[in-house]
Amino acid sequence: MIAAALFAFNGYDVRYAQEARSYGLFVLLATLSSGFLIAYLREPKRRSRTAYIVCSVLAVYAHFYALLLIAAHWIAFRWRAKPADEDGEFGVSTYSQLRRAWIVIGIAILPLLIFVSKTGAGPIKWIHRPGLLDLVMFSVYFADGRPEIYFAACLLSLIPLRKNLFERTQQWEKWRVQFLFIWLLSPIVLTVLLSFARPVFLPRYMIFCIPALVLLTAAGLASMRPAWLSASLVCVLLLLSVQFVPFVYSHDFDQERDASVAAANLILDRGQPDDAVVFHIAETRIPYEFARSFRSGANTASPNFTAAVGPEIVFPHHGPGLDYRDFTGKPTADLLDRELSRHARVWVMLMNNGGVEKPDPTTTMLTQTLPQMFPRMQRWQLAKVEVRLYSKQ
Repeated sequence: MIAAALFAFNGYDVRYAQEARSYGLFVLLATLSSGFLIAYLREPKRRSRTAYIVCSVLAVYAHFYALLLIAAHWIAFRWRAKPADEDGEFGVSTYSQLRRAWIVIGIAILPLLIFVSKTGAGPIKWIHRPGLLDLVMFSVYFADGRPEIYFAACLLSLIPLRKNLFERTQQWEKWRVQFLFIWLLSPIVLTVLLSFARPVFLPRYMIFCIPALVLLTAAGLASMRPAWLSASLVCVLLLLSVQFVPFVYSHDFDQERDASVAAANLILDRGQPDDAVVFHIAETRIPYEFARSFRSGANTASPNFTAAVGPEIVFPHHGPGLDYRDFTGKPTADLLDRELSRHARVWVMLMNNGGVEKPDPTTTMLTQTLPQMFPRMQRWQLAKVEVRLYSKQ
């Protein structure tokens, strides 16, 4: 009950529950997946194992980083010492059934893995390597602005382990704490370490670890004695959390909203019929289509959409409507030379490109290639978005 209350008022979760993306669904499916795994381990039944498979597969399709959760499940399960007999809790037969479950999950998500292998790291190439300050701010946001209270409560939850935090054990009271810590820490630690090679850590992608955090915090608070002290601290923490919720609804934090729609409207307002437009990253076409749909009065994502609204889209472009192929890839110099020669002006929309100081290779290519065909250039800088207009005269 304490964990449910803490989760309901967790500002980080409330913040991303407002998004039209899959973060809320991701947290739900990750929690269900973990819950069904525990249900199966406590009482091995086929329906629990089936539910675990279904929720895990859906979680991965909701957000690719759910693979980190499944990896945490595997680590936690393998960490527990096996009993001497095969029929005991966590016996050989249980492991065999779970291994089959993980194989089924792997087969079910194979199409997604193939898609990721084909597209590469392009969709998350914009993620920057986290610094120490980024990790500190992540801990503040993640712990609802009160990391010291959450940290202390989590330490209290370690009391059942005594000095055997890393000991492989069969005792349920100890292993369940280990399970939650592995769920909470392993995805964060792994992505931070991988980010030294290629940045993959993004705070909001770790949102599926919040349930483990609030469960550990609740366990620590509930273990305090006398009971009135525990109840008082829970009330104080909830009051502090409640105060944070209005701020979440009225302010940006963790990430600043971009002005992509405003940039799209700028292009649509000032564009001419024979202009062209190039998007630095393929995903930037989505807010452009959103703004364009209000002017066309039609569904631009429909294959039957043919109305010419705004400049001609040169990249990404695979048909008259928004195509699934328009979500990946990057423009090339050959494409620009081939497609832009018949245009007098070209608009370029840049996002998540490293800025002026550290432009990414695509921005560098655009900056070097386009002036050769279009000598004149105008620039508009909006929040996290840059719009350029190249022209021949």
